[in-house]
Amino acid sequence: MTIEIVFAKAIPSYCPADLCLECAASVDGVPASYAITAEALEDHFGARSHQPDDLIQAFEGHREDIECVARQLFEITAAHHIVLHSGHFRFAL
Repeated sequence: MTIEIVFAKAIPSYCPADLCLECAASVDGVPASYAITAEALEDHFGARSHQPDDLIQAFEGHREDIECVARQLFEITAAHHIVLHSGHFRFAL
């Protein structure tokens, strides 16, 4: 069974309480979202700091890689909200 996952191309929003970027998606036509932690963006994608501009720059430069891991996690978990941590990329890249 194939799951249809669509990622919004909008700029992600910064969540200061969780130190992450949040992004919209849909899973089989149902609204979904995913987040990526500042730590993951710093550890794997060259973000210079936890500042929103630095995180967004790192995200935009590596969106395809990030969405690939997000897709895998959506498929594995069948969840509609996931959070990508540094460890997810350590094993994926």
